[in-house]
Amino acid sequence: MSLTSVVRHDISALPARAGLGLKPQHYAEILATSPRIGFFEVHAENYMGAGGPPHRYLEQIRARYPLSLHGVGLSIGGDQPLDREHIARLQRLVERYHPESFSEHLAWSTHDTIFLNDLLPVPYDRQTLRRVSEHIDQVQSALGRRMLLENPSTYVAFEQTEISEIEFLSEVVHRTGCGLLLDVNNVFVSATNHTYDATAYLDAFPVEHVGEIHLAGFAEDTDDHGDPLLIDAHGTPIADVVWKLYEHALERIGPVATLIEWDNDVPSFQVLLDETRKADRAIAAMAMVA
Repeated sequence: MSLTSVVRHDISALPARAGLGLKPQHYAEILATSPRIGFFEVHAENYMGAGGPPHRYLEQIRARYPLSLHGVGLSIGGDQPLDREHIARLQRLVERYHPESFSEHLAWSTHDTIFLNDLLPVPYDRQTLRRVSEHIDQVQSALGRRMLLENPSTYVAFEQTEISEIEFLSEVVHRTGCGLLLDVNNVFVSATNHTYDATAYLDAFPVEHVGEIHLAGFAEDTDDHGDPLLIDAHGTPIADVVWKLYEHALERIGPVATLIEWDNDVPSFQVLLDETRKADRAIAAMAMVA
């Protein structure tokens, strides 16, 4: 069932401001200080239990701030049927918190009964395109809303690839009516690992379908040949080169909700707020131009 037959929402109802991933170590500080921030984002799988402290805190924070729900476990790109129980848990979570946005990754993380703690890439071919589109239709029909699909960070390329990543994403949007989540750090990581131009990628990206942007830090390594290898690690400040790419993306998209992702070696809340201020200044500058 395509999105044309379910309830339609805007690509994203999040405000065109910077937001943060919600971390348990910051619950109390957020509730005590009510910081000026555009929205919070949570990983759906962390809140699929029925109750307990995570929900108690999230309910209070949700009452004050817009919420983005980001999935990491649907395995949209997997070659087996989606887990109906997982979708049901996700549906209950959406009904409980009514987030302004829901997003998932263009990746797979399951095989048979095994769940892998990685977001693995998919080949860009017609068979995968059909399967991913069917999975997105299934999720959107269950949730009654449009989801955003995130471009991946990749470290290997498939020989059976038939079309480019941008062509793949554009066709998925055309077939399903979903929106896109543009992860600018993922663009730079993949462009470096596969030696293509990140700016040219952004210039070709179907920005009219973007409902949210992600920014994060990367880790630097080298491959077996001694060439640069970047890892989407989410454990360091956003690099200057990614900030520049972000500004270029805003020039094409206009003001849009932007998440600062920092999931590993999480610093103080103030450090994270400082990163949001940088993004807010870029968004405000673009709003003045617009």
